[in-house]
Amino acid sequence: MPRIRPIDDPDALAEAVRILRAGGLVAFPTETVYGLGALATDDRAVARIFEAKGRPRFNPLIAHLPGREEAEAVAEITPDGARLIDAFWPGALTLVLPRRADSALSLLACAGLPTAALRAPAHPAAQRLLRAVGAPVAAPSANASGKLSPVTAAHVRDSLGEAVDLILDGGACQIGLESAIVDVSGETPTLLRPGGVTAEEIEEVLGRPLARLDGPVGDAPSAPGMLESHYAPGLPIRLEARDVAPGEAFLAFGAVHPEGAAASLSQTGDLREAAASLFSLLHALDDPSRFRRIAVAPIPETGLGRAINDRLRRAAAPRG
Repeated sequence: MPRIRPIDDPDALAEAVRILRAGGLVAFPTETVYGLGALATDDRAVARIFEAKGRPRFNPLIAHLPGREEAEAVAEITPDGARLIDAFWPGALTLVLPRRADSALSLLACAGLPTAALRAPAHPAAQRLLRAVGAPVAAPSANASGKLSPVTAAHVRDSLGEAVDLILDGGACQIGLESAIVDVSGETPTLLRPGGVTAEEIEEVLGRPLARLDGPVGDAPSAPGMLESHYAPGLPIRLEARDVAPGEAFLAFGAVHPEGAAASLSQTGDLREAAASLFSLLHALDDPSRFRRIAVAPIPETGLGRAINDRLRRAAAPRG
């Protein structure tokens, strides 16, 4: 199994930098979920991410970097992009921006698109790692493609095993839900994926509503996490559940907490608590020796609830 080392150990950080610069894979924590990192400027290293995850080649990757200065070296910062960077970076917001003609980013990481998906994570240890590497790091969630996102080092180990060279352990992720993704490459800012920064917060900064995608994205998504079936446990999921059927693990929320519920996203109906616990609880309940299905109580379609419901709908979608 891969080695797990504490991320606050200077020797572990130095080893991670050596592995990344040599074209290897390092899993590391961010405030959202754990990422599977490789140099975003190295085609071979990026290809290892796809191989390790079993990820479709058409699905682009998010390049992680410390901040705006580094982003300007690989992408054109549009006016809307600049407003959102000033408001939310570092943080749980990914921006899709026009890729510079002289960008060093791997075309494989960008799925051959004329845009690049960029994020500056707020996790202090992730920032230290990125600054020490000195180059953008492509880092999708550190799990097998389409499966539950990892929010602990153990989740990474259990999902990827020997496919990753080193796992940096920073404890449980604070937000526990992936970043929001907004396309600001054109005239109309478009929400591609709800996430850790809410649509309402983004719209307040922009001063106008975000456009939304209508219908499925097909086989050529412009950003990660847009495939219809994604974030899925092994067991099937039943949504909008209010009672427990035989053989089900019931994941409660707020007042919807029937007798026999296996766990609760938040007994008080706190959406931030629910977001932080979503993937951890789905991992824990994904046990075919105990259950045949996971039932999930209704989640309000407001604020972070939109992001939670997005993940749940994709987890419950028919699987190819």
